[in-house]
Amino acid sequence: MTAWRDVEVAAAEALEDGPTPADLEAIRGATFTVEAVKEREAVTDHDVAAFVDVLSASAGPGGRWIHYGLTSSDVLDTALALQIRRAGAPIVAGARELALVLAERAREFADTLCVGRTHGVHAEPTTFGLKLAGYAFEAHRNAERLERAFEQAAVGAISGAVGTHSAHEPGYEARVLERL
Repeated sequence: MTAWRDVEVAAAEALEDGPTPADLEAIRGATFTVEAVKEREAVTDHDVAAFVDVLSASAGPGGRWIHYGLTSSDVLDTALALQIRRAGAPIVAGARELALVLAERAREFADTLCVGRTHGVHAEPTTFGLKLAGYAFEAHRNAERLERAFEQAAVGAISGAVGTHSAHEPGYEARVLERL
């Protein structure tokens, strides 16, 4: 739900007309608890509506700008994209680090002889460094694939009801996503 909050705050900040600086400050300071949202959801029977009610109430009068012109999918899909991007950053960094370490070790063992293998039996001699270099190149390719996959999955959409941009012009979507 923290990502939901981040989307709601960015959406309020991107409104060109409406919220005053005091409203925006209240929105930025808005809080929620999972317990309060669950309690409210028992009344609304809608997870995002319950979340918006709790978050808006904590912002006081400025809370009326929370979820202004948005639909649940705007928040849910964009928050998921934000979570994917956040989760991807350390995974990609770790994958890149693995490739670098393998490359370093490949250089370290470049002259260390070892038995080559083919079809599960001994073959021509090779070096342990050459084997590690193959793993390093494979790890590098995998890190690039991971990075592309996270980039492709981390796409937000702030287009309102059924994607029509009827509540906000398309530039609003760009402003919100730029903030995120």
